[in-house]
Amino acid sequence: MLIYMLRDLRIAVLSTLAVAMLVCGIYPVFVWGIAQIVFPENADGSLIREERTIIGSRLVGQGFSGKEYFHPRPSHAGSGYDGTGSSGSNLGPLSRNLIERIRRRTEVYRRENCLPEGVPIPPDAVTASASGLDPHISVANALLQAPRVAKARGLHEETLRSTIMANTMGRDLLILGEPRVNVLLLNLELDGRGDGG
Repeated sequence: MLIYMLRDLRIAVLSTLAVAMLVCGIYPVFVWGIAQIVFPENADGSLIREERTIIGSRLVGQGFSGKEYFHPRPSHAGSGYDGTGSSGSNLGPLSRNLIERIRRRTEVYRRENCLPEGVPIPPDAVTASASGLDPHISVANALLQAPRVAKARGLHEETLRSTIMANTMGRDLLILGEPRVNVLLLNLELDGRGDGG
């Protein structure tokens, strides 16, 4: 009886080690290697470089607060756009805290962009995404910010609108999501730094 138990234990341990090596070692290295060959930029985080300095990622939002910059969605990730603290607020639609936050953000957004009371505010301007790291804003959000940015940069508003439209990404697979603008790429283009990629 003891011999059978030891044999079964040995088989169980060897099977566990073999599966662990396959799932935790061989498979991840294989997938990483294929990704490095087929999609090297994406596999390395879609990083944007200026010379040898990494200034951001196309996939992770960054905070911008100056009048001359387009502002991203609000973030609850750590102290804001912190990849190690990625999360939403987890407040439900009936939460008084959430309603108050949105009310305050709406007031700030209207004040920053000189918008009268009757102008509808896009939801992405006053609500955080589930990850808190969304790098995009809606086209409507960008267009409402355009007059402020144009004034701060001394640009014609029509020129800035054309820049927004040129930086607008369409729906994924032509049907998924909404058209959107990557805030970091748009701000880099306005600074005359291209996409750095």
